[in-house]
Amino acid sequence: MNQIIYHKNTIEFVTVAVEFCSFIEQALSSEKKKFTDTAVKILPFLYLKGCLLPECEEPEEVYISEKFVTEEIYELIRNRIASLLGSQDSYLEVFVSDMQYSDTPIVAYISEDLTDIYQDIKDFVSIYRIGIEEQMYEALYNCRTNFKNYWGQKITNVLRPLHGIAFSPDNEEETSNASSPNIPDNTRSILEQRMEEWKDEPDLDHWHE
Repeated sequence: MNQIIYHKNTIEFVTVAVEFCSFIEQALSSEKKKFTDTAVKILPFLYLKGCLLPECEEPEEVYISEKFVTEEIYELIRNRIASLLGSQDSYLEVFVSDMQYSDTPIVAYISEDLTDIYQDIKDFVSIYRIGIEEQMYEALYNCRTNFKNYWGQKITNVLRPLHGIAFSPDNEEETSNASSPNIPDNTRSILEQRMEEWKDEPDLDHWHE
């Protein structure tokens, strides 16, 4: 078990995962150009490290019951990203499971895709921070399984519209979006409070030793 949860590729994935979570959480104070420029760089890196996660067998017992990303936090982040991207949040996707029932592309949303990825990654990182090895192994197994079946595909889907936005000539700084009137005034305080709690949890730096 230790060889897998402390494997070099696992630790490298955790490192990128922490950076990705921080990037998504900072969307509260970001601007569209900076956000999209960073997204098209970190998402391929996250995908690469997900591909390199070591294989692990399904755990015999279930230890994890807690979800760290609540519905409230999920909606706050999703709404913030949607506000940041505006009309460019939606895109037409052809590589989704629902396409088998449709002859036309299906509307998808960058904000929803990114928040779905964040939810899975944040839950994984939070379990690793706790440091209970049985839970870490289960979290790693779940994360790797979800990467293959779920959020790995979401990364490849959402990169296409993000690439179009990031490298569009019109992708200029839009500082007015940083404080959208569509976002409740308490959005920052709620998420920032939760982020402060996450910061107080055990550090991950000792894994690099």
